[in-house]
Amino acid sequence: MNFIADLHIHSRFSRATSKALNARHLAAWARCKGISVLGTGDFTHPQWRAELAEQLERDEASGLYRLRGEPEQLDVLAGGPVTNVNAEKPLFMLQAEISSIYKRHGKVRKVHNLIYVRTLEDAEKLSLRLEQIGNLHSDGRPILGLDSRDLLEIMLECAEDAVMIPAHVWTPWFALFGSKSGFDRLTDCYGDLSEHIFALETGLSSDPEMNRLVSQLDGYALVSNSDAHSGANLGREANLFAGQPSYAGIFEALRATARRQPQDALDCRFLGTMEFYPDEGKYHLDGHRACNVVLEPRESRKLGNICPECGKPLTVGVLHRVWELADREEPPLLEHEPEARPLIPLAEVVGEILGVGVTSRRVRERYGSLLRELGPELDILCRMPEQEIRAHWEPLGEAVARMRRGQVFRQGGYDGEYGVVRVFTPEE
Repeated sequence: MNFIADLHIHSRFSRATSKALNARHLAAWARCKGISVLGTGDFTHPQWRAELAEQLERDEASGLYRLRGEPEQLDVLAGGPVTNVNAEKPLFMLQAEISSIYKRHGKVRKVHNLIYVRTLEDAEKLSLRLEQIGNLHSDGRPILGLDSRDLLEIMLECAEDAVMIPAHVWTPWFALFGSKSGFDRLTDCYGDLSEHIFALETGLSSDPEMNRLVSQLDGYALVSNSDAHSGANLGREANLFAGQPSYAGIFEALRATARRQPQDALDCRFLGTMEFYPDEGKYHLDGHRACNVVLEPRESRKLGNICPECGKPLTVGVLHRVWELADREEPPLLEHEPEARPLIPLAEVVGEILGVGVTSRRVRERYGSLLRELGPELDILCRMPEQEIRAHWEPLGEAVARMRRGQVFRQGGYDGEYGVVRVFTPEE
């Protein structure tokens, strides 16, 4: 069997997140999306961790967790179930994101790292250590004055099978390679412990093809996750695996991918990612939102990365930063490289067809009916035969076909402003 995993999300205890985000709500949205394994987000937050301990139970076969009761009934489904959904409730993997702000090599660094642990006991042990360093109560994604290398060391001391994955590695302000406060090389960030990093999260504003222009990243698996702050945004990026989901199996597959080894003999195999078009990410191009200035990297370079309107520095976007570190003109054909499938969220496609906003009542109603009649969102977008979709609703079938071919119109995001990706011309 194939399964989808979204391994970077947040709870309602993180800033700027939906107050509806609890375990039952997350499980319900995971079913709508077709996600089998979901990160918990925010396990370092004491109140959220207590809720997880109360509402989740250990699934011994997988080494993951499962909801004790039933998922919430979502209004979008109008009381009906999602068609063709596995009766099993989604599994949860214990996950947190830490914002590290510290000085290294004479410069302030701001790096976000994802941490995964196997058990709630490990989560408790690690959190108690981190609580000695900074405040874990005020934000589900805590800010700690802790070097990324030292955070990795503490994690390994608390739980030897814990895993760290650098988050959205190109985001300008808070990332491993970010233009504002990151590094040029991974080893400069994690030092003597760099060998424990085997996967990188590409983030919404980049995709694997962009990352493969940088040869120093050849020895890492590239993963994609939603970084969702609401249930509806789950799965806007995700990972596709084959086999039986398990804590050990997922990371064994990613390690094999990083080593460029075949995975045929593994119980769990990494097939690839489902990718937001990077143009739609809010840091893809360069710009200055306050001045309504958006620029391609070559234009920014001519201006010395200075805003032509106000004279202040531009926010250098992901595409520009990738080009700065790139040592290739074209991505190589790496051995055993997983597939990347382009993705536009279903609500956006429906909104474009109907000519209304994604939060409108008409979109919510049609979106819910599609889930009830066709199945989960990611199945519709990435796996369902085009003819089956066309038979149900011709415009949607055509939109999905174009999306899968990459036949879309793109307007890049910049300086915190999401871009726009469309499948139809205004005339259509």
